[in-house]
Amino acid sequence: MSADSPSPAFTPAPADRTRPELRGTFGMAASTHWLATATAQSVLERGGTAVDAAVAAAFVLHVVEPHLNGPGGDLTALVAPAGEHPFVLAGQGAAPAAATIEHSRSLGLDEVPGAGPLAAAVPGSVVAWLHLLETRGTWELADVLAPALGYARDGHPVHENVVRTIRAVAPLFEEHWPTSATQWMPGGQVPEPGDMITNEPWAAVLARLMGAGEAPSSGAGSSRESRVRAAIDWWNREVGAAVEEFVREPVQHSLGGALPGVLTAADLAAYAPAEEAPVALSFRGVDVVKAGPWSQGPVLLQALAILEARAATSPHGDAVLDPSTALGVHTITEALKLALADRDAWYGDPAHAEVPLAELLSASYAAERAAAISENASREVRPGRPGGRSPWMPPVRSAGETAADPLPGSGEPTLDRAGRQRGDTCHLDVVDRHGTMISVTPSGGWLQSSPTIPGLGFCLGTRLQMAWLDEDAPSRLAPGIRPRSTLSPTMLVRDGRVIEALGTPGGDQQDQWQLLYLLRRLVGGYEPQQAIDAPMFHTDAMVSSFEPRTVQPASLTVESRLGDSVIEELRARGHEVTVMGPWSLGRLSCVGVDPERGCFYAAANSRGAQGYAAGR
Repeated sequence: MSADSPSPAFTPAPADRTRPELRGTFGMAASTHWLATATAQSVLERGGTAVDAAVAAAFVLHVVEPHLNGPGGDLTALVAPAGEHPFVLAGQGAAPAAATIEHSRSLGLDEVPGAGPLAAAVPGSVVAWLHLLETRGTWELADVLAPALGYARDGHPVHENVVRTIRAVAPLFEEHWPTSATQWMPGGQVPEPGDMITNEPWAAVLARLMGAGEAPSSGAGSSRESRVRAAIDWWNREVGAAVEEFVREPVQHSLGGALPGVLTAADLAAYAPAEEAPVALSFRGVDVVKAGPWSQGPVLLQALAILEARAATSPHGDAVLDPSTALGVHTITEALKLALADRDAWYGDPAHAEVPLAELLSASYAAERAAAISENASREVRPGRPGGRSPWMPPVRSAGETAADPLPGSGEPTLDRAGRQRGDTCHLDVVDRHGTMISVTPSGGWLQSSPTIPGLGFCLGTRLQMAWLDEDAPSRLAPGIRPRSTLSPTMLVRDGRVIEALGTPGGDQQDQWQLLYLLRRLVGGYEPQQAIDAPMFHTDAMVSSFEPRTVQPASLTVESRLGDSVIEELRARGHEVTVMGPWSLGRLSCVGVDPERGCFYAAANSRGAQGYAAGR
């Protein structure tokens, strides 16, 4: 799937690719780690569906990318059963019952910490995956979990990025988080890249999870679904109790000082993943499908609408959409700033906040926002007024206005403003021979987010750092409210048929990098691997979703391959450009179906020497 007729205004796609674009007729998988991709493809080869494959691969990601996600984290997924419209699987837990603004204020806090158990939402990842397996899968739980159990119990070669992360937070572990030091620094030593590492406590949990549905006392055994349900019940009961006991003890959090968490077993027991209708926008003959405004997904749709309106009125036409030219980079960046400002002003859990999504995605509003783009970089945070409403304004602070640097491990494990890479999130795409397609971005619960819970082998996530301690904020901290997440997979639908699943890690950058991919695909006519390989960029000129919640006005981070002349023109337009290495931004992967040719395809990012696609 690409543009029917590539725009002549676009920079042509390069002939060279870092990797072959995979095509075949059986099934495809792509992810941010080769072991997860191989696991997914092995399930497909043994008769499993895309659901079975995705769940198996996701549990492997917990083990092999522990610096990027974990069982204590969350996920956002788009799931399209064969012949059906996609639905959203919301594996995002809400704030615990005791997580209130009043409680945080009583502790002397003016924001939610970026690390430590006080920042934990209810873990959603494991229960969401098991729910999907129960309702849409075909394999037994033990078969699905077997690869992850093997890697956790018997070991896997640790990636250099995991080692880099452990080394960076080793002082924190040694001084404040001894349970994490025990797990990740056995014998007091940081492992070396390629060392075989294990997670025996997590392996034991997986083994008990497998056995839970088969236990005589569970009442399970009559059906596959009831056995999976029994495992969910065991998780809520046993893991919930262990979590509650552990967070009672104060531990060091990222803002300084030691505080207990508030998560309880009752919070875990009350959680249920939601299946929701997605939101969509038509762009160049394709419906772009995203999760709702409890995620940042509509940002991508808003940006596409703004850019379409800009191209329609500009004398340059589609040239303003080209991510390889100074004009295109400038226009795209300014559109993203406007959409991201609306994200921070308007997005939140729609069950608890009035989100004017119809107005935000309307053509008239897009035209209004497009008219706000000038020839020079804006240095302001500019939310709009959809339907005449007054926006809520988040605090706008630069890095120099914040307190002392937070502890290592706080915030999002992604790129910092100086361009240093601390890690990322994860992503996974699968399509099976029946046409069922899944795109999912798991995250949270990374090893540096909170102390490891003894006996469980994982830590809690920190998604509540995205909630504001302000009653008027659409994404405010309150019991039962989901924090506005950055996790944002994408699906593409043409003529009522799902044709592609894609996504990327990257926190606030996720929908920015996906936007560049889609413009190159849908306007420029690039093939998937060409679009993934092409130079990437993003802006930090919005309120960061992660501690310390700062804004970097006019910031623009680019790969050096964009070219000196383009970079200099962008600086002349007022952009504060940070130049990164030639292959440093973006972590995209995708799978899809080509109806005209009757085959499947897949592509994956080569940056970081970690992501991989497989299929036949």
